[in-house]
Amino acid sequence: MLVDAILRSYIGGRYVESANPVLSDNLNPATGELLCRVEKAGDAEVALALQTAKQGFAEWSAMTGAERGRILNKAARLLRERNQELAELEVRDNGKPIQEAIAVDVLSGADCVEYFAGLAASLHGHHHQLKNAFAYTRREPLGVCLGIGAWNYPIQIACWKSAPALAAGNAMIYKPASLTPMSAAKLAEIYSEAGVPDGVFNVMQGTSDVARKLIASPDIAKVSLTGSVETGKAIMADAARTLKRVTMELGGKSPLIIFPDADLRQAVSAAMLANFYTQGEICTNGTRVFVHEDIREAFLAQLVERTRKLKIGDPMHPDTQVGALISRQHADSVLNWVERGQQEGASLLIGGRRVEVAGCPGGTFVEPAVFADCRDDMSIVREEIFGPVMSVLSFRDEAEVIARANDTRMALAGGVFTRDLARAHRVIGQLQAGVCWINNYNITPIEVPFGGFKESGIGHENGLVAMDYYTQLKTVYVEMGEVYCPYE
Repeated sequence: MLVDAILRSYIGGRYVESANPVLSDNLNPATGELLCRVEKAGDAEVALALQTAKQGFAEWSAMTGAERGRILNKAARLLRERNQELAELEVRDNGKPIQEAIAVDVLSGADCVEYFAGLAASLHGHHHQLKNAFAYTRREPLGVCLGIGAWNYPIQIACWKSAPALAAGNAMIYKPASLTPMSAAKLAEIYSEAGVPDGVFNVMQGTSDVARKLIASPDIAKVSLTGSVETGKAIMADAARTLKRVTMELGGKSPLIIFPDADLRQAVSAAMLANFYTQGEICTNGTRVFVHEDIREAFLAQLVERTRKLKIGDPMHPDTQVGALISRQHADSVLNWVERGQQEGASLLIGGRRVEVAGCPGGTFVEPAVFADCRDDMSIVREEIFGPVMSVLSFRDEAEVIARANDTRMALAGGVFTRDLARAHRVIGQLQAGVCWINNYNITPIEVPFGGFKESGIGHENGLVAMDYYTQLKTVYVEMGEVYCPYE
């Protein structure tokens, strides 16, 4: 994949050397080791990517859905066969534990590609019988789409965006996060090996200005972003200049509500997964944990005891449960949030300190932190931290906790733990959140739609509905009689 340890943009089925190379270092967050140098795409590479994507689209969209599906199924098989290799690559690039990457990142991406491969042949329109006429609709691809990825699940997100786009007959230019550039390039190689025509999936390396150049092009029909709320607003403004379609999967400050009849161990397990998995770097995380006052002390006691046992260590070690945060800058930000929480009066029960890990001298490790005695107006409760920091709040009754849970500008996800299923459905029905769980958290099967409310996003990924976001509907009217004309 690398040429002289330089990672370049993958355009038209090959790695392309920049005419005016600008290089940046790509570091392993667990060790500070230089993984490769990344060559930023320039104007010439942007133009080439657009040209080859249009050419690839012409060939790809002319295939039948069944033909596209067979190729995508081969790509899914290759992803599964290379799970170990790709998971290790993801760990070096991202810092998450290998036990997570092996079980989730690559395989869930393969599931996504396989799922949409199965849908490729199902795209169809409808017939409408009229008087002396009929009409029909056609479900057509958009053209060249731009996918912009995030650094927390690099290859999974690349699959989530590319699989429905390609299944529908589109081409995609994909820009991975600059902090995790490697696995999207490997996905491009796999697509090429599986038989996806050159140009149908191009990967552009670089920072946000590369994406903005692509967004400015009238040849881009749609932008799909996974990122922060602020980034989403900026990209949506840019896309509005040419009225591009957008799908935005943005940030969250999601509530997890635990009623007194909940299975306590299960609830604590969910709270830990909703805050500490992937070092807390997950947009749907339930970082506002509302616990009924009757079980607050028992919940906190078990939570602290189990959090203390978490193994922080080298992400490549199979026993490690908490890896490294994505960068030194981000680790400093998380630690600053911990300090701010204490200044605001929250009680830090455990964690929140920088950790030195043997064999990982340059690592960005932070202990998972649990805050109690939190108030709704605290900044740690209101703002997305995107790290292993849990805020526990207490509540007395159902109406109160629903109102407090909804008091946020972000509304991506939410969860409820209770044995009373009538209550569970009643509360979920009132939560302002796009993805909700009852007696579990952060489970995202490919078969079900994924998207947020309010400032957490626009549109959906995954599920049957995702194909609607990568196609456009054309209506055709067919006259069977004479044209009525009032003019002589």
